Amino acid sequence: MAEGKNHWPWMGKLKIPALIFLVGLFLLLLPSGGGDKSTERKEDLLLQDLLTQTQGVGEARVLISDSGVVVVCRGASDPAVRLDIIRAVGAYTGFGADKITVLKLADSG
Repeated sequence: MAEGKNHWPWMGKLKIPALIFLVGLFLLLLPSGGGDKSTERKEDLLLQDLLTQTQGVGEARVLISDSGVVVVCRGASDPAVRLDIIRAVGAYTGFGADKITVLKLADSG
């Protein structure tokens, strides 16, 4: 065999498309970055636990999404408690007050 001879002449034409294909395949295999649902749920529960232990909040439920936070709790009718919740949630999540909703938990029974 002569040195420098190309054994696969068709490969020269396919180098760029093959490289693009491999890079695309690699990118498809990377994690999506959409967030792990179990991690998001743990954050909801952690914040919920913290708020439940806060004076005046009472029983609480928390939902954190990409667009904001919803807190439903017994003490939501008290403006001072609502302000404390908004400040705590904002500090924890980085959301502004316009992205945090505090609702009164319905009475069971």
